This record gives sequence, C-alpha cells and structure tokens, in this order.
Amino acid sequence: MQTRVLTIINEEGLHLRPAQVLANAAGQFTADIYVEVVGGGEANAKSVLGIIALGLEKGAEVKLSADGEDEEQAVAKLAELFEQGFGEQ
Repeated sequence: MQTRVLTIINEEGLHLRPAQVLANAAGQFTADIYVEVVGGGEANAKSVLGIIALGLEKGAEVKLSADGEDEEQAVAKLAELFEQGFGEQ
C-alpha cells in the first residue's frame, strides 16, 4: 500500500470540477484508491460524489492511499494533481 498526505490548495476547495478530474484520473488505475480527511471521513477516489461529500476546503489535509498492482504510479500521478491544484492554479 502506498500513501501520501497532501494539502488542498484550491481556493474553492475540491468542488465539482477538481473532484471530477481526480475521479477520472483515479479511474485510469486498477488499484483501490481512497482519499481520507486527516481526522475525518474517507471516500473512494473514483467516486465524484464521494469526494464532494468529504467537503474538502482549502487547507484541508488528506491522506491519499492506493492498494493494488499500480499503486505506486497511482499515488504519484494523483499527488501531482493535488500539488498542481487540479489545473486551477
């Protein structure tokens, strides 16, 4: 299992557009991928509604985890999206 703690940098948090970018990117991998609010809930990273339900605002810390054949590549690619603000920065 690969994990990484990341911070939401998007001004509006993870609203619909970045949540969809995350879910679409996560869907390209076979690994089980989850986004967990540090000290809070967890959602399947392949589910737009699950991600939005977490209510992730700017500054929130999340733990991204992947377990499966391509877990390393999944965490690296998705962490890059978080760090780039999902193209909104």
